Parts: sequence; C-alpha cells; structure tokens
Amino acid sequence: MITETRQCQNCKASFAIEPDDFTFYAKMSVPPPTWCPDCRAMRRLNFWNEHTPFIRKDSRTGKEIFSTYSNAAPIQVYDRDYWWSDAWDPLSYAREYDFSKPFFAQFHELMLAVPWPSKSVRDMVNSDYSNQASSLKNCYLCFNGGYSEDCMYGDAYNHMTSSAEFYVCKQCDQCFGLYQSSKCYRTFFSEGCTGCQNVWLSVDCSDCSDCFGCVSLRHKQYYIFNKPNTKEEYEKRISEFNLGSYSSLAELESQLEKFVLQFPHKYIHSLGCTNVSGDYIYWSKNARDCYEVGQTEDSRYSQCCFDGVKDCADYSNWGQAVESLYEAVSCGDNCQMLKFCFDCWPACRELEYCMNCHSCSNLFACVGLQKKQYCIFNQQYTKEEYDTLVPKIRKHMDEMPYVDSKGREYRYGELFPAEMSPTAYNESKAQDYYPLTKEQALARGFLWFDIERREFQATIRAEDLPDHIADAKDSIVNEKIGCGSCGRAYRIIVPELALHRRFGIPLPRLCFVCRYNKLVRHRNPLKLHQRTCQCAGAISEDGVYQNTTAHLHGEGKCQNEFETSYAPDRKDIVYCEDCYNSETV
Repeated sequence: MITETRQCQNCKASFAIEPDDFTFYAKMSVPPPTWCPDCRAMRRLNFWNEHTPFIRKDSRTGKEIFSTYSNAAPIQVYDRDYWWSDAWDPLSYAREYDFSKPFFAQFHELMLAVPWPSKSVRDMVNSDYSNQASSLKNCYLCFNGGYSEDCMYGDAYNHMTSSAEFYVCKQCDQCFGLYQSSKCYRTFFSEGCTGCQNVWLSVDCSDCSDCFGCVSLRHKQYYIFNKPNTKEEYEKRISEFNLGSYSSLAELESQLEKFVLQFPHKYIHSLGCTNVSGDYIYWSKNARDCYEVGQTEDSRYSQCCFDGVKDCADYSNWGQAVESLYEAVSCGDNCQMLKFCFDCWPACRELEYCMNCHSCSNLFACVGLQKKQYCIFNQQYTKEEYDTLVPKIRKHMDEMPYVDSKGREYRYGELFPAEMSPTAYNESKAQDYYPLTKEQALARGFLWFDIERREFQATIRAEDLPDHIADAKDSIVNEKIGCGSCGRAYRIIVPELALHRRFGIPLPRLCFVCRYNKLVRHRNPLKLHQRTCQCAGAISEDGVYQNTTAHLHGEGKCQNEFETSYAPDRKDIVYCEDCYNSETV
C-alpha cells in the first residue's frame, strides 16, 4: 500500500491516508474516511458536552433536574437514577429496519424516542453537581474524571483530593489552579509540573519543592524565579509576596507571564513517550496526531484518552483499558471493537452505531440498552438473524445514503451527522478545541442553541470583594458576585471559602466558566506546524535565552525539524527534544 491523498467531503481540503491507516481500516472492516482528520474531530466532539451543565425539565415528571442536555435539546431526558432503574424498558422502543428509508433518518427517529439519562455518572457520593464522572465523593462541579474526593471546579482528572480549579491533572493533593500536572502536593497556580510540593506560580518543573515563579527546573528547592535561596531567605521573601492579596497575586502572575518567555520549551508537551506526535502526550508509544492522551499505544487522531488505550483511531474521551475503537466518543472502561458509538460503557464489545448502551455486545444501531446482545434498532434477534441482517443494512447504507442539510452524503463508515447531535456546537467540546462563531457553526451544518441561563442580580461586584482572604467574612457565601469578566452572577460555596482560607488564597473574581477559560488559556491548539529548532548554538535564535551547556549539534544552529502545536508567530522559544533536554536535565 502507498499513501493516498484525498479531498475532504466536508471542507474540500486535501488529506493523506497512509499505509498504516489502511491497515487499521481493514482490521476494523470499515471503508477509509471521506472527511479529513480535523473535520472528523469536530463532528465527533460536537456530540460531547464535557463541562457545560444545565437545569432542564425531566421528560417524565416535569421536575427540574441537573443535566448534560439543555431544554433546547429535542431528546427525551429522564433523571439519571430513574433511567438506570427497571421502571422502564428500552426494548419497548424496538422497531423493524425499513429498507425504503436511509439508515441515519431511521436512527434519528429512534434516538429521539428512547429516553436519555440526565447525566453520565456512576458511584457518586454527595457529588450531585458533577458529570461525566465516576467514583466521586464530596465533589462540586467536577467533570470528565473520577476517583476523587473533596474537590471542586475540576476537569479531566483522576485521583485528586482536597483540590480546586484544575485541568488534566492526576494524583494530586491539596492543590489549586493546577494545569497539566501530576503527583503534586500543595502546588498552586502552576502548569506542567510533576512530583512537586509547596510550589507556587511555576511552569514545567519536576521533583521540586519550596519553589516560586520558576520555569523548567529539576530537583530544586528554595528557588525564586530560578534563583537559589537559603531556607530562611526563601521563607522571608515568600511572606513578603503577600499571597493572600488578590492584587499582589495578580502582579506576580503578570511577572511569571513575562518570565516564562525567557526560557525554551520542548516542541511537544510529553513525558515517557516513544514515536509520538501531537501534543500533551504522556507515557505513550506510537500515538500519532494525538492530543491530551496518556498510556496510549498504536493509536491515531485521538483526544482526551487515558489509562490504557490500544489500537484506536478517531477516538475522543475516556480510555481505561480499551482496544480497537474507531469514531467513538465518551466510550471506555474495558470496551473493545466499538465503531461509531457514543457514551457506551463499560465492557461493551462489537457495537456499531450505538448510543447510551452499557455492558452490551453485538449491537447495531441501538439506544439505551443494558446487558443486551444481538439487537438491531432495539429489536432482539437470534445470533443467526443478527449475522444475516447487519450486512444487509450496511449494504443498504451505501446504496441509499443519507444526505444532510449541507448536501453531504453519509454511507456506512461515517459517524452520525452533526445535525443529529443533542448537543449544540456552542455547548460541546468541539467549541473548546475548535472555536467558531454562531454564523460559522451554522454555515458548517452544526446546531447552535441560544443558551437560556438563569440570571441573578448581583449583590456585590467582583472588584468590591476584600483584597485579602483574611478580610473575607463568613457572610460572603450569601452574596451573588458579578463576574469581573462576563458580568454573570456566581456564588462562593461554604467548602470553597474554607479551601481559600486553608490555602491562604484570595477570593475568585471570575465565575466558574471564566475561571476555566483562564486556566486553559495557555493550552496549545489542535494544529501542528512544521518548524525548525530555535537553538542557534550558544543562544536562542531571538537572542533571549543563553544556553547553559554545549549541545550535540555543536556551535552552529540546530537543524532538527519537527511538527509542533507552537505556531511560528508566537513569542515562545521552541527547542527540539535534544536541545531542550540539554538545558533541563
């Protein structure tokens, strides 16, 4: 096989299908894609609402419930606990396949008829306002994670305790404002840190303790802005920083923003990897064009997958011992051979075109089933009947393709059309990674819901909050605070106030949504650029950084080339892995 260049059915751009891709498609018994990787990712991510919660009406009782889906979503939504009970039967929605109508038109009718669970959670204790999560205890507004306790405002995490405002973090305790970090203790407002404790406002530090404002340090203690101090000097200066003051902390954050530009960054955020490409890849092998993944092997075009992912492609969100998943989103926990599925878990096998199915095997085009086998359109069949009918439906999908509102054809091998998603583009993870305006989203065939939110009259402005946490009164939990960015009112809950006092951190001036946006503001986009190492020998190309040691390429400019998500017009200094390691090890 050779690499083939094809034109995307959606955006009309050219994209390559390589020999390894063809091998994977043959193994999965699917045709090669007709959409380019970016368009496939946008379509797939459009089905996943990671961290936009809603209050909507239960379709059965009319009561207001906390939900993944807004009132604008055309689906039927049941309270999560009732949905999982035996009080209703998803098989009662079964229907025969109609060979006179396109497959996707029929499936859309089924997904609108079968109720959906209000949330995708399990094993939760006192964590009613969290979603896309497992095994949480005493957590509030935590999304897409699990196995955590006493946390709030977290996203994409595992095994966190007594922490708040974190994103893509794992095995951390008593941390705040943490981004892309692991195994940290009492680490605050920091990014890309591993195995650190008592660290503040630092970036890309490993095995450091009692450090402040540091960048790319290894195995250091008592450093401030990369300068060594004695224990006594360090403690004196830290007390002088007055970290409980909002104005003082904001000024120090501004200093770090400028300071970090003086140091080189590795072209890819990675750790313990072999033969990977993309960004934010950890302990992985042969993971190409992947983004925010960990313990992933022999996979491509995947995002937000962790803890055991093998031989997958075009897979978004979750992981946890999965193998051979294609065009799947929010499927995980011991699943194998899933194609074109959404929110199917755990231990699912041989599923195609399914939604909200759990502990099932050998299903085709089913919605809401639990512990079932050999079903098509929620209709029960024998194994022999199933094996006979499924190939006929696949053939019919090719012979009578579905055509969406933009004239795009959907045969067997395409994920569900975007116009079928119960999640609008502006509610989904697609907007997080591929931001579009309302006009742009609608022009591309995505849905856009004008989100109706309850608006409360603010009783105090963010700028009128006490500057220092020591001056915050207990009564602040009764106030409705006007966000300093978007103006929407938000509350500070009692455990949140206790955590700020415990850590000596000033009260937040932003609502939950704006705090999330601030937390991920340095996240590189899902776009790779061909670049050359910016090490010019003794210094960086721009003359800002002075190398501390000789590099393998000698005194001349490094000629190493790579793909990186650092765009060429950014001010960041970008080094290849060899040059970067020479400066940090």
